Amino acid sequence: MSSAYQVSTIGTEYTSSHRVYIEHNRQVISPFHDIPLYADSEKKIVNMIVEIPRWSNAKYEIATGEKYNPIKQDVKKGKVRFVRNCFPYKGYIWNYGALPQTWEDPTVISKDTNARGDNDPIDVCEIGQEIGYRGQVKQVKILGVMALLDEGETDWKLIAIDINDPLADKVNDIHDVEKYFPQLIDATRHWFKIYKMPDGKPANQFAFNGQCKDKTYAEAVVKETHEAWKRLIEGRTPCKANTHDISMANFTNKHSPYVLNTFNDQELQKVLVKQKNKKDIEAKDNKWYFLKSQL
Repeated sequence: MSSAYQVSTIGTEYTSSHRVYIEHNRQVISPFHDIPLYADSEKKIVNMIVEIPRWSNAKYEIATGEKYNPIKQDVKKGKVRFVRNCFPYKGYIWNYGALPQTWEDPTVISKDTNARGDNDPIDVCEIGQEIGYRGQVKQVKILGVMALLDEGETDWKLIAIDINDPLADKVNDIHDVEKYFPQLIDATRHWFKIYKMPDGKPANQFAFNGQCKDKTYAEAVVKETHEAWKRLIEGRTPCKANTHDISMANFTNKHSPYVLNTFNDQELQKVLVKQKNKKDIEAKDNKWYFLKSQL
């Protein structure tokens, strides 16, 4: 299925104007709303949109507030954002991205974490050996989930593996990760705990004392965030409120009041640059940040 999607861009990479658009059949679509969550609902195989390839540092994310929800680089205090290399890690230690058609509702307090959602599609760490590229649509299976409490918000971190990975048939639940990827779960927890510290932020906290919940729990979280997205796309939850302002333009959800019949944004079409589906690895800040306390 991933080959059915193409990547186009506008602007210069690593600038605030850079945007990565996803196309299907040569038409721009919304990766947030138009790519289905399930690639195979019976086998519970889900689609994942790669925002940040493994070993890279540029903090890209789906722009939930922009029309067609392109992928853009996060901006803080007027500067594009790069995650620092906290020793012994280099950038992101997995392919990092999001599941389409999911939403962590900021108006709802989770009964398990006692915190509101972070207003984004649910995050996923894909642990397979292939390094992805920005805008790639991978088919993955869910293995588990951690609950990061990021500045007081629930920020779920799914653990998943590409179904085409050589180990995919052997890795089916979170306990298999420890067997075939020893120490990766501990490293993942540690990475999320410290990654903001070089920028002067405190260590992040976790629900469940940092425990990584199993596949069954994780799939329930995915279902919950999918239901939240359904309420949003169907207009049952307002797309604009004090907590959020989301662009709902889509082409595939016939029950949505925001659905568009055709893509007719000719100005955008003129400036889009077609990209080959390439491995996308950059290194803007190769410095290792040694922290006095590794917590």
